[in-house]
Amino acid sequence: MNQWVERGERHALKITKNTLLVGLVIFICSYGGLYLAVRMFPNFFVKYLDPIFNSAGERDIFFYLHPFILAFALAIFWNRFRKYFHGNKIKIGLEFGAIYAFVALVPLLWITWSAMDIPLSMAVTWLVYGLFQATLAGIMLSYLDPSNVVSPQG
Repeated sequence: MNQWVERGERHALKITKNTLLVGLVIFICSYGGLYLAVRMFPNFFVKYLDPIFNSAGERDIFFYLHPFILAFALAIFWNRFRKYFHGNKIKIGLEFGAIYAFVALVPLLWITWSAMDIPLSMAVTWLVYGLFQATLAGIMLSYLDPSNVVSPQG
């Protein structure tokens, strides 16, 4: 148990910095992308007018904090497993995003889709959205901690 506490203390500043920077980038890109998606595919987003997706503004802050919660979790994951990611920044980001998508999102979305009355297309778009966010986080984290990044020739 002490080794986890020591490791946490040793890496707390780096994880905090990575969380804030990656969270900000995910926030800007995600909400910018959602804004564009709603403009480009308004008929698809009509499904979100369902009362199940409306909290009447009471919990909106949690929605807007999501990129930072995600960034915190991914920064911890990165800090622990970054030594296993090699290659250029794009490859690292894609691999990082795919691992997150298949380990966390696929099981979560499977149970959500099977338990709730949502269209499969909605669950698939959530998967793509989460894959995009985690890939973006992986690219950012490889920029912030480039120890395993190699040139495209290497």
